[in-house]
Amino acid sequence: MAKYTKYLEFSTKERVAIKERDNYRCIFCQIGYKMPPAAVLEMDITDIMHYIPRSSMGLGIRQNGAVGCRYHHHMMDNGSSGDRKEMLEMFKSYLDEFYPDFTDRDRKYDKWRFLKDE
Repeated sequence: MAKYTKYLEFSTKERVAIKERDNYRCIFCQIGYKMPPAAVLEMDITDIMHYIPRSSMGLGIRQNGAVGCRYHHHMMDNGSSGDRKEMLEMFKSYLDEFYPDFTDRDRKYDKWRFLKDE
């Protein structure tokens, strides 16, 4: 396993902070985003979602994560319903409310960032 992998995972401390910030509820369910009645069970199970995914080197930090129910998390990750772009825009807006000065670059792992900032 690569050394950077630990930076991409949410620590227990970050998970707790994210859940408390989001009131332990999916950010999409809170606004009533596309909630079919058949998915009620999936909406009871929650995960911590990455805004910038691990596959794109998204860090496991509260500025890059939010609570998502299994239904909405699956919808956003797979994008099969064509809603991914809209959901990512909503996700970013949500994070920007809490961290207005945090950029997408800040949400990504970059081993050599300190050299680039000079």
